[in-house]
Amino acid sequence: MSGESESGGGRSARDALERLVGLSAVERLLISLAALVLAVLVGGVLILVSGRVATCQTAAATYFGVGFCYDPIQVYLVLFNGALGGLFALNDPALFNPNWNLFNFGLALTLKETTLLIFTGLSVAVAFRAGLFNIGTQGQLIIGALATGVTVFYASALVPASVVGGVLLITLGVTVGAVGGGLYGAIPGALKAYADANEVITTIMLNFIAARVAFVLVSEFFKNPDSQVVETTPIPDFGLLLPVSSVLPFGFPQGGDFSLIALLFGLVFVGALYYLIERTSFGYDLRTSGLQPDAAEYGGVDAKRTTVTSMALSGAIGGIGGAVWVLMVVGRWQTGVPAFGFDGITVSILAGNNPLGVIPAALLFGTLKSGSLAVQFQTGVPKQLVGVLRGLIILFVAMPEFFRLLGSRVVDFDTNEKTVTTDGGSVDDTGGDDDE
Repeated sequence: MSGESESGGGRSARDALERLVGLSAVERLLISLAALVLAVLVGGVLILVSGRVATCQTAAATYFGVGFCYDPIQVYLVLFNGALGGLFALNDPALFNPNWNLFNFGLALTLKETTLLIFTGLSVAVAFRAGLFNIGTQGQLIIGALATGVTVFYASALVPASVVGGVLLITLGVTVGAVGGGLYGAIPGALKAYADANEVITTIMLNFIAARVAFVLVSEFFKNPDSQVVETTPIPDFGLLLPVSSVLPFGFPQGGDFSLIALLFGLVFVGALYYLIERTSFGYDLRTSGLQPDAAEYGGVDAKRTTVTSMALSGAIGGIGGAVWVLMVVGRWQTGVPAFGFDGITVSILAGNNPLGVIPAALLFGTLKSGSLAVQFQTGVPKQLVGVLRGLIILFVAMPEFFRLLGSRVVDFDTNEKTVTTDGGSVDDTGGDDDE
């Protein structure tokens, strides 16, 4: 009886995994929305509990006849309102703020975070689609940013200070960033392919190496002589990705460090990468290697070359993210590079490792990051609690997709009913072709 019970439990677990893996895009969207609502509710309870044990002179809200120092409704309104730049009228009977302007500072911060997370999310997603866990996007971003900051600064003396010169410098900076990140990403790929080194360990260690090597190179060879901190000499303005407001009477403020051109480039890049992965032979080899490595090898795919190429492509995209950070945000390389590479792991999981899904995932993450700043400045909620709220939303939204991806690996690994073939068809376990 116990054997039958365990067998039945195993079948139930497998059935649940198969249903989870087989969810349609609409069903996955509805689950994500439900998870978002649940995260907000759980976060609201935490805010109330924290507001009850905190000490304050005046209660911010009263529920069930009890005073609380923090009001969860106000906290969430401020969070999303701050990310949108004051779209809603919080203390007014009207729902929307009549003086709201699309080109505002808060939305610029949100879109800046979104733009950078698009590239790092894509970087991680490419590796995941190839069955590789690239935890080193942060290091690849650092190397790409350093290569861009140094190269563009020295090249700026060789081109005219004009629109044409600016286009040349930006193109050069993005290219150099991609090359630097790609070469750095190829290192763990080669170690994985030819030495069977675990890419999780090597990429984590290479993150530390990238940060320290970049610090030493800048402090010893490329340091800005007019600065007391470790940073490169600033790039001239004509070589940067500036907001359109710098040349036109409208657009996002320069203080938001956001360039609409960079966002448009990121969106185009998403479409190009989606086509590469889903519609080309290289993309098919990459996906097959990630789903069925043995079948891919049997079908003639060079697994070692695919591993190195996939990690190099992943690193190149991370390097482009570093180039955009230099050219759009700081205008130089400087120590203390934000953890966009690590955030890209979360974005990729939220997106289901789908390039198209990276866009809404990056937007959600960017909204939470910029809105958290508004909560810290406009409410008395501690920043630690704000971080917990942000983490709850990300955790609840990401977990269904995480288990779906995990389930797809388990089902594909254990189920022998179908095996992927290199011509795009499938073969069942009896040796017959489904197309016959």
